[in-house]
Order: sequence, then C-alpha cells, then structure tokens
Amino acid sequence: MALTVVIVFGVPHGALDGAVAAPLLRPRYGSVWFAVFAVPYLGLSALVLLAWQVAPRAILAGFLALSVLHFGEEDAGPGRRVEALVRGGLPIALPALLRPEETAGLFAVVTRVPMPQLPVWWAVAAWVWVAVTAAWLLTGRRRAAVLIEMALLALAFWSLPPLTAFTLYFVGLHGPRHVRALIRDPSKAPSVDTIRRAVRAALPVFGQTLLLAAGLWPLYASGAPDAPANLLTLTLQMLSALTVPHILLDRIATRYPAGEP
Repeated sequence: MALTVVIVFGVPHGALDGAVAAPLLRPRYGSVWFAVFAVPYLGLSALVLLAWQVAPRAILAGFLALSVLHFGEEDAGPGRRVEALVRGGLPIALPALLRPEETAGLFAVVTRVPMPQLPVWWAVAAWVWVAVTAAWLLTGRRRAAVLIEMALLALAFWSLPPLTAFTLYFVGLHGPRHVRALIRDPSKAPSVDTIRRAVRAALPVFGQTLLLAAGLWPLYASGAPDAPANLLTLTLQMLSALTVPHILLDRIATRYPAGEP
C-alpha cells in the first residue's frame, strides 16, 4: 500500500522536470527541446540503475547522502545549511535509530544484498545527526512551525514502519512542498503557476515513467518470485535513479533562471 502511494502521489512531483527544462531548452533548440532534455536525463537515470546492479552498497550510501541533501534544501530553503542537514537527515537517520532491524531488512530487499544489520557507517552517521540536531536546537530560537513538523515526523518514524513513515513524509511534505515552490517561482517553470497546471504538466512525464517501469519489470521480476519485494526494489531504485538528474536540473535552473545564458 505504501509503495502504491509513493508511486501515485509522490513520483509525479519529479515529473514536473519537463516544465522546468522547457524554458531552458526551448529558446535554443525549438521543437526538439524535449529530446535534448529527455535523452541525457534518462541516460543518467539508466547509469544509476546499472550502478545498483554493480555496486549496490556504494549506491545505497550515495543515494542516502543525496536524499539528505535534496530533502534538506527543499525543506529548509536556501542559505540554511545546518538546518538543511538537520531536516534532510531526519527521514534518513531516525529509521536507523528507532527501527534498525526493520530498516536493514527493507534495504536488504532494495539492494538484494544480505543485510542482517544496518551498515556501521549508517549507524554512525545517524548518531552524528543526533549531535548536530541537538546543537542546532540548543544554540538559537527556531521557528515553531519547523519544530512542530519535526516532532510530528519523529512521532511517525517512532510509531510506524519505516516505509510507511517515509511515505507520509515524501507524499505529505516533500512532494507538495516542491510543487508549491515551483508555483511560486516565476523563473523555473513559468507555465506552472497553479496546481491544475502543475498536474497537467506532470501527467505526460509521469505516464512515460510508468511505461519505463513496466518495461523494466520483467528484468526485476526474473530474479525472484516475490512480487512485493521486486516492486519495492524497482520503485526505490528508480526513485534514486530519477533523483540524480532531478537535482542536477534544479541546480541548473537555479543558476540560469528563465533560460539565461
């Protein structure tokens, strides 16, 4: 159930990357702008998927680090590096601290590598996050809304299975926050200025993402007969694969607003 929610309600916010790429590429490449966007975007995603098969443990570490960076920048906003680390690290560190066995089992499925316990580096990084978070909380006044959000997320990760708690964060906070930021930003995606337009802009790329996942399904399903486990592996590996070009595109759009050279 949680995976279905992630796929249907969480993945589409990344499908707005086409609307972000359009003002960057259409003025220069005209009618072929989408191909110029899609080929390297999907090519980079394919390399990440391939890397999962070759070095799953290393890619897991990279994916988690990238997730902290991406979630933190989205949640905290620009110029708040420590807050970004604190808030971005919360959905990555708390599962390791509160439900380590369940989290290890979850990512053993994703990596298809035996993982009787979490890697030492993840546990150490989680405790470092605790220290940084404590220092951040004690060294200044923090916005009440931020503290309430963090407390509710901590409660979710304490009381719910890791995948369910992450789904609540990803679908309930991260995705909507990203869409609202695009709507409010007149330069990144000028055509996306309402929720309705955001939904319309996301549907074509989201549909293509589902088709791509359907095409990859036989490759993932051939390894084991456990359909839920295969779906988990495919979903999270594809999520990581799409996150890499998603972040790169966001940085390019931030640096060159409204297609500036």
